[in-house]
Amino acid sequence: MLKPLIAAVVLALLAAPAAAEVVSRTADSFTLRYAAGAEIAPDDIPAAFVALPRWWDAAHTYSGSAANLSLDLAPGGCWCETLADGTAFDHGRTVSVTADRMVFDAPFGPLRGKTTRAELVVSWPAANRGWTPTWTMTVEGPGIGAMADGVDAVMGAGYQRWLRYLEYAEAPAESGS
Repeated sequence: MLKPLIAAVVLALLAAPAAAEVVSRTADSFTLRYAAGAEIAPDDIPAAFVALPRWWDAAHTYSGSAANLSLDLAPGGCWCETLADGTAFDHGRTVSVTADRMVFDAPFGPLRGKTTRAELVVSWPAANRGWTPTWTMTVEGPGIGAMADGVDAVMGAGYQRWLRYLEYAEAPAESGS
């Protein structure tokens, strides 16, 4: 009975905590960054990212269902949400995909129409014990800096959900928020 508890404590101590922060903020811009060490195969990262219905929080969709989300990784590909009646929402676009990063034009939700730039970069640099899946989001636009904390809360939770899915191939529970 004590062995499982000790093993869990050791694993918790060895796991690299996720770093999440507002890297910079001005009245008209902000940059967010999320990073955590993970023992993953880097080739799994793009496929795990595209599996939006498995890890994206349904509360942050127009339809209330992450199953309606899709992402095409071809340059210009749509990060879309399609409703049962055929109505489609374009949440963002794939800009580029290379061997170690994906770049998206990503003016999600309340950012749409308020930004001159909303870029999400998903990268996975090598680390000591695996890889460091990292999201960096840079947002620019008049007065947009005031939205940094709210966007940070949503994107940080999204990063945690994706990281859990990436590492354990299990869908996180819905937050309902």
